[in-house]
Amino acid sequence: MNKIFLKIIIIALIFVTTSCSYKPIFSEKKYNFQIDELTLSGNKDINRVIDRKLTTIKKSQNSNKKNFSVIINSIKNKEIISNDSKGDPLKFKINIIVAYKILENGEIILEREIEKSNIYNNKSDKFELDQNEKNITTNLSEKISDNIISSIINLNDN
Repeated sequence: MNKIFLKIIIIALIFVTTSCSYKPIFSEKKYNFQIDELTLSGNKDINRVIDRKLTTIKKSQNSNKKNFSVIINSIKNKEIISNDSKGDPLKFKINIIVAYKILENGEIILEREIEKSNIYNNKSDKFELDQNEKNITTNLSEKISDNIISSIINLNDN
């Protein structure tokens, strides 16, 4: 009885997991545009994440696509939000500002600024605090790069 029940569960799990048609939005590389040139300035950590996300749509050999150039300037600020009675920080805020321009044939067709922030608690372990800050910076930078890709997609749809 247990062997039959186990086989039914395994077969059901196989059907459920293989019939799912989940696809991440930005991993599909079938864009009808490409990025000719990507110019990055500002914070290295933010720019590394944005560059990694946008390299998926950098210039390919297909000449039928619209060509865009993207200029990005990023800034990262960290500030203390609250202190305890001794004056030691309790909460921090990371604020990331990315200003970008999208150019087509040398003309600016879109200029925007995106600001994302996150508030987090201080940790007694400074290594753990540093790792937490790196994770927050990476996550915020990925959200910003997704916004940049979305704005290019919306431009291209018009």
